[in-house]
Amino acid sequence: MENRKKKLLLINPLHPYKRDALFDTSTISPPLGLGIIAGLTPDDWDIEIHDENFEVFQYKAVDFVGITALTSAAYRAYEIAAIYRERGIKTVLGGIHVSMRPEEALKYADSIVVGEAEGVWAQVLADFEKNELKRQYHGDLLSLENAPIPRRDLFHPGYSYANIQTTRGCPMNCDFCSVHTFNGNHYRQRPVEDVLDELESIKADHLFFVDDNLIGYSKSSAQRAVSLFKGMIERGIKMDWYCQASLNIADNEEVLKYAAASGCKMILIGIESEKVEQLKETNKKMNLKIGVDHYEEAFAKIHAHGIGVLGALVFGLDSDTPEDLINRANYAINSGIDAMQATIITPLPGTRLFDRLDKENRLLFTSFPEDWKHYHFLEVIHKPKLMSPDELMDTMHVCWEKMWNEKTLYRKMLKTLKATKSAKAAAWALTSNMERHNTAFGSKRAPLDINKMLGGLGATE
Repeated sequence: MENRKKKLLLINPLHPYKRDALFDTSTISPPLGLGIIAGLTPDDWDIEIHDENFEVFQYKAVDFVGITALTSAAYRAYEIAAIYRERGIKTVLGGIHVSMRPEEALKYADSIVVGEAEGVWAQVLADFEKNELKRQYHGDLLSLENAPIPRRDLFHPGYSYANIQTTRGCPMNCDFCSVHTFNGNHYRQRPVEDVLDELESIKADHLFFVDDNLIGYSKSSAQRAVSLFKGMIERGIKMDWYCQASLNIADNEEVLKYAAASGCKMILIGIESEKVEQLKETNKKMNLKIGVDHYEEAFAKIHAHGIGVLGALVFGLDSDTPEDLINRANYAINSGIDAMQATIITPLPGTRLFDRLDKENRLLFTSFPEDWKHYHFLEVIHKPKLMSPDELMDTMHVCWEKMWNEKTLYRKMLKTLKATKSAKAAAWALTSNMERHNTAFGSKRAPLDINKMLGGLGATE
């Protein structure tokens, strides 16, 4: 028994809304942060990742428990931590929500990690083994050179997408975003060769680059992206992939050329709004610089390389009227956006938006931590300025009906096929649209038949 490996259980909790929705696990990517923690853990630990995306958690006997959660799943994380604390088993919580609300998280765990965990995880384990676990650990923003490789062998096999991160941080300061608070306000980049080495180790057909903006905002960061894509081609790394980037990617022909050649099928772009007033409200500087009148031109440049656009739009801003919401939905339908993401503006802790609405007493759900379950982007959780909360919610249902009905999605798919001349890009866009349809409407209706709709594409390339 002396040589028995200690057991570490890492848990990815699921917030209750998704459990009630028609939630398709094949359309999301694995819990990369937990995989990195596992990769940092020495071999004398037996590690398991329990993922509630696939199975509701039930108690398992272990020595130490680590849990990370987004804001919407924070209460669920605290519930699971309580199960272990009642049995005297030490728990540590981390992730972006814990880092934004450390005083709250401390009430529900033996220890917390504030910030990025890579720099402190070895100390957490050492202190645990000495029975000297501290209440708080603070992780610094480290260089991404020699970054740990995630233990992908521990991820649930039900995921259709693998994922990888090549940069962290963002110099933009959007009103509703906390990335710059958590990961820093400048880009930290992994060496391209390190990324390529990791990509070669991934056995998957589909990949998501989780970087908030894969190409960055400078010429050097764009050239780095080109080097990465060329490296994928030269090494024969064959995957279809998608990423997140800002609208300025459309202005770099070289980036788009090599992105497409290396397997890019779709790019998620934060459009937010088609109106200048709303872009100013959200501090969306890049879109203002490019200009709303040039959106279609940008989409066309991306389409010319056989790549689809997943356009993220926000609804319920202070400057929005009900008419603006309907117009935004119509814009999404009629524009060159291929897949439509339509979420209600949600003030997450750590953002200026949250602080402002809290100060103005405009948050509808403030019984924390239980009320964090409402903060999932598909529910009205604040008092808008130009309409009532009920009016906003009712109008959103009208918008979602317009955007994600079967006829609209079928037309969108055919439009993407015509614009990109890529059956794969059209299929990716349709899959993304259907995921959002199913999540928004949940168990209120049956899921759309994706195979039936894909029949309109014929053979894929």
